Amino acid sequence: MRSATPKVLHKIAGTSLLEHSINRASILNPASIHIVYGHGGDKIRAELAHLSVEWVEQREQLGTGHAVEQALPEIAADKMVLVLYGDVPLIQAETLATLLAAAEENSSSLSILTVILDDPTGYGRIVRSAEGEVLRIVEQKDGSAEELLIKEINSGIMAISAAKLQGWLTALESDNAQGELYLTDIVAMAAAERAQGGAEITIVRASSALEVEGVNDRTQLAKLERAYQQQQAAELMRAGVTLLDPSRFDLRGTLQSGSDVLIDVNVILSGKVILGDGVEIGSNCHITNSVIDAGTVVLPNSVIDSAEIGPNCRIGPFARVRPGTKLRGSANIGNFVEIKNSDIGISSKINHLSYVGDSSVGERVNIGAGVITCNYDGANKHRTVIGDDAFIGSDTQLVAPVEVERGATIGAGSTIVKDAPQEQLTLSRAKQLTLKGWKRPKKVN
Repeated sequence: MRSATPKVLHKIAGTSLLEHSINRASILNPASIHIVYGHGGDKIRAELAHLSVEWVEQREQLGTGHAVEQALPEIAADKMVLVLYGDVPLIQAETLATLLAAAEENSSSLSILTVILDDPTGYGRIVRSAEGEVLRIVEQKDGSAEELLIKEINSGIMAISAAKLQGWLTALESDNAQGELYLTDIVAMAAAERAQGGAEITIVRASSALEVEGVNDRTQLAKLERAYQQQQAAELMRAGVTLLDPSRFDLRGTLQSGSDVLIDVNVILSGKVILGDGVEIGSNCHITNSVIDAGTVVLPNSVIDSAEIGPNCRIGPFARVRPGTKLRGSANIGNFVEIKNSDIGISSKINHLSYVGDSSVGERVNIGAGVITCNYDGANKHRTVIGDDAFIGSDTQLVAPVEVERGATIGAGSTIVKDAPQEQLTLSRAKQLTLKGWKRPKKVN
């Protein structure tokens, strides 16, 4: 990856490659998940410390067989082992369930996940007998010219009983081009036992090459990112979401959506997002960890982060709604308006070029263009309270802590440092003067 970040921590849809594999395994309700790590292990463990897994260090990188062997002492002999890879993020839980079921039919069997590739370069090949029985797996560097023509490849993903796996791993040797203990060599051991009436080898085919494709560089990372996004887009459209261009949509988390939701192009949804019935999201919006209720329209180029948006609101274009914000029903947040940690009441309007932070705004309030709440004194944050039906004139500064009471009107261009009484006009302006005979300065040549 040419990166200081370990490969398995690179992300697809905002989630690390390793977490994708773990999430797929978790769907199967395993007794335990063991992560075998080596290079970059400290960074991996630190970033993924929240996961309920067992961490197993492979102190020496002696091959895939050696890696699996490190985890076996913690696994009971009567358990079934499913081997996955931290850089194969698109494997499907349904495929893994099929693989496990095949292995569980016979406690002496080995199930291998394979796929047919037009270009199998770099992968281990499945070598079969003339009768079609699996004989062994040959790695790219060890294969003959004839073997390298085989298009059925080993994904590396397999299921096997812990007891059988332990016996075969103990017998592995490093007599190969890389001088490593190949996990794939247990296939030849299983084939030898099958010839004597012992183990069975079952092949399960992946439905798509993308399922078993690994990530080794940023080109492959980008390819699988887009494939994953296309999968998510297809699922959302089947669930009733309208995506105006599925190829230009990114979901980096989860989306819970009502009926008749419409999402325009270049929208990014991150974290946990909930969209109610009839919500419309305009182009180029970024929404993170937020709830947007039914009938709300978010116009293009708006950013919403960790906010609760009520029904029938209108936001944007070019609006920024920051964490801690709650918009009650039918609120309007217009272009180049920023809201932070504020509660905006029903049918209130902040339509142009304003900043409202750390504020409680009542119902039916109108806040004019260029209004700001001065909530930070350089050390502490203070709150502004605006009552129902208040009118805040354009270009006003409300210096917190301050309260504008119910029905009060603030004249345009005012700086308000004291509470404004209800139903009254409050303003602060210098006297307007006109200087007769004044001449505009001219440039001196």
